[in-house]
Amino acid sequence: MGTVLNQIWEEDFLGFSYGFRPERSQHDALDSLWVGIMSKKVNWILDLDIRSFFDKLQHDWLVRFVEYRIGDKRVVRLIQKWLKAGVLEEGQWFETEEGSPQGSVISPILANLYLHYALDVWTEAWRTKLAKGDVIIVRYADDAVLGFERKEEAEQFLGQLRERLAKFGLELQPDKTRLIEFGRYAAERRKKRGEGKPETFHFLGFTHYCGVNHTTGNFTVQRKTIGKRMTAKLKDIQSQLRKRMHAGRTDTVEWLQQVVRGYFQFHAIPGNTPRLNIFRREVLRLWFRTLRRRSQRSRLTWEKFSERLASLLPPVQVLHPYPNVRFDAKHPNIRGKNRVR
Repeated sequence: MGTVLNQIWEEDFLGFSYGFRPERSQHDALDSLWVGIMSKKVNWILDLDIRSFFDKLQHDWLVRFVEYRIGDKRVVRLIQKWLKAGVLEEGQWFETEEGSPQGSVISPILANLYLHYALDVWTEAWRTKLAKGDVIIVRYADDAVLGFERKEEAEQFLGQLRERLAKFGLELQPDKTRLIEFGRYAAERRKKRGEGKPETFHFLGFTHYCGVNHTTGNFTVQRKTIGKRMTAKLKDIQSQLRKRMHAGRTDTVEWLQQVVRGYFQFHAIPGNTPRLNIFRREVLRLWFRTLRRRSQRSRLTWEKFSERLASLLPPVQVLHPYPNVRFDAKHPNIRGKNRVR
């Protein structure tokens, strides 16, 4: 059922929507955002955060969205049953009047459909009819980032967006939704006003900040792993190592190799090498301390550990191409056109 519904709505979903769609990944969304900021006149970034989105979906609205595209009443009734599946809390079942069904394979599809009509279609119409300057948008699930050329248009959009979302039972998280100065001229303009460096924003696991291409000296959007997320991952590894303290070395090595390799598969993007080096070094340090704790008489030194075991973990290397390279390869027919619409 989920595959069938995806094929139906895939024709309607807009190009800047990336979450829960076939052949579209988080890195595709990251590439699109980078290309948009670099190729358009983006001076302001609006970082959106919808409060408890998956818990606030209005069933009545969602059914209307489904009926707009699907005429088969049997399919509509089946989706209504999914929506009313309820939740199980402490052994008791509770019926739900809002929110997406927990654990359902169709939940991500319905959530994407909801935001398509509540946010995407309206945003596309707004920037086409009302915006005078450049506007870009990239959305992955309920995480969205918009770029504006003009601050006044960004503020106007934000005010109207709050009204738009309220119509569908949604609201923005006040302390996480921010409008910040960002882009090619942000650092220069802020310096003239006696202000600090441009603020940063988070999107899909990475902190985005204004930087300089060391080869050309020109502006570029730089990205690094969010510090808090890397810390959380290291704490989880530390906890797992303690549980594996007395496991065989081969098993521990294979597990650590898998963990580090998986982490690099997502985070090894151009420009993020310093963070990757820190992550690998901290994993080695945690492993070394765990081995030392196995015996109060351990004679293992950091030098011996580094010589014998450190090389067993995957080395730091960039695994992803530059964003514009992958974006151009996947969208060869829009080179030179409006690349992020």
